[in-house]
Amino acid sequence: MANEESKVIAGIDTHADTHHVALITDYGKHLGDRKFLAVGSGYREIAAYLTSAGPVTAVGVEGTGSYGAELARVLAGEGFTVREVNRPNRAERRLHGKSDPQDAYQAAESVLADRGTATPKTRDGYVEALRVLRTARASAMKARTAVLTQISGVLVSAPEEVRARYRGQGSEARAKAMAASRPSGDMSNTVVATLTTLKRMGARHQFLSQEISDTVAALEQIVSAHAPAILDVNGVGAVIASQLLVTFGDNPERMTSEAAFAALAGVAPVPASSGKTNRHRLSRGGDRQANSSIYRIVLVRMSTDDRTRAYVAKRTAEGMSKKEIIRCLKRYVAREIHRVMKNPRTVQPTNDLRPLRLAMGLTLTFAANALGTWPTSISRIERGTSRDHATTERYRSWLEEQPKKTS
Repeated sequence: MANEESKVIAGIDTHADTHHVALITDYGKHLGDRKFLAVGSGYREIAAYLTSAGPVTAVGVEGTGSYGAELARVLAGEGFTVREVNRPNRAERRLHGKSDPQDAYQAAESVLADRGTATPKTRDGYVEALRVLRTARASAMKARTAVLTQISGVLVSAPEEVRARYRGQGSEARAKAMAASRPSGDMSNTVVATLTTLKRMGARHQFLSQEISDTVAALEQIVSAHAPAILDVNGVGAVIASQLLVTFGDNPERMTSEAAFAALAGVAPVPASSGKTNRHRLSRGGDRQANSSIYRIVLVRMSTDDRTRAYVAKRTAEGMSKKEIIRCLKRYVAREIHRVMKNPRTVQPTNDLRPLRLAMGLTLTFAANALGTWPTSISRIERGTSRDHATTERYRSWLEEQPKKTS
């Protein structure tokens, strides 16, 4: 084993049922390796084995987002410095072959060389809950799309009697009407069988739509409670905000700079110059879900935000293509998102506004007319669902100026 002066670096190759742990010194000498079960008792044995050779500098773990997720949580809880390690180099594998001990030693050597490592997500807070909920939403949306495609396929070859019933309706309205239908009769009859099948598909569509709505409501509730500032960014809703939070993780401090976030989200400019051409192109790497979210923000701003439209017009006049303009806008949005995530501001609660208004004997309509807005806008402010902070502050100031009701 190692002498007292040397420090230990560990590498772990993770699998579904077992984890292989390898130990090396801080100057690269192999100390030993062992296999452990991927269960609670195995995690405790791994923690004990890591310290058996001396003080541990860092632990490199493969697959901290999959097979090694729970192990990384346990080791971080025990006070170890955990580093996420990329999969072994393919060139090295072709030269030296592959085995669990070799992969574990390569993980430790990557940490020693500070090559292909990163700080893993902790996956122990509300962001992990968002990630799981997003998984449910994504699968439900895929299933709902498949149902609509199947309904169209059935109608293509259905009898004219069936097709005439749903002709001219949109896909959503058609599915709703099918779910509400009540076919009856002999199932060996083609028309009856077709109508029954369409009813079941329509009911499935309704169920999946409700599941998606419930999941989005849960996402909005979590984001509003834990990271309301991100919802104030122009073009960001609950679904996009949840993805951006998942990209950052429960430990946003691992994102050391806005350039690092831009690279992770795949919006960092990539040089594409050649000869007399000097330009950049869109990145094709990074987290594609985060990239898609930022792209959607840009599209919203290009259609609704005056400043963004003015920027697009200016850049177009300078000869830039639409793709190049979008690339620039995505980079600007990434910078704004990083600033909000790293410097979250507290949002003043609004649950005191409704009791204050009622205590003064004022109606929603009266307050809305005084502020030049709609009663529904005031209602949303009082329920905490509005992101219009300017109107909220005006409403609060107006209420504080009103004379109190005397009994």
